[in-house]
Amino acid sequence: MGVSVKTGGGVNSEPNVVPMIDVMLVLLVIFMVVTPALASGFSAEPPAGVNLKSHPEEEFDQILGIDRYGQYFLNKKKIDNATLGDSLTTIYTGREDAILYLKAHRELPYEVVQQAWNVASRSGVRVVAAITDQASGAPAAEAEKE
Repeated sequence: MGVSVKTGGGVNSEPNVVPMIDVMLVLLVIFMVVTPALASGFSAEPPAGVNLKSHPEEEFDQILGIDRYGQYFLNKKKIDNATLGDSLTTIYTGREDAILYLKAHRELPYEVVQQAWNVASRSGVRVVAAITDQASGAPAAEAEKE
């Protein structure tokens, strides 16, 4: 905010950008708070395991997530636990690759995971693959760093 001294009259046509900057900062803060919640979909800490290679999630993969409270998330979207079978049947009807990736929280009782596994197998899923975190110090994790 500088003061300019001009000799002579005339109209000053400098735009006032302070209100625009205020609005942009507020929007930035809102997006910084909301974006992590949108990106993750659900919170689950999978158990650590020794994997031969990492498998990044791809857009055509079907991923069933189970959070620490036993709530189901299909492709990061919350679904009602009672409708899991119908949702999976709709997805896997007529599909060649019947692979479902299962990502469950590490503190979840195994019975809850087994129930979801059974519903998936009755709904047309042929292969259920469990997603784990790479254990630190695992041979595959060390090879990827090099």
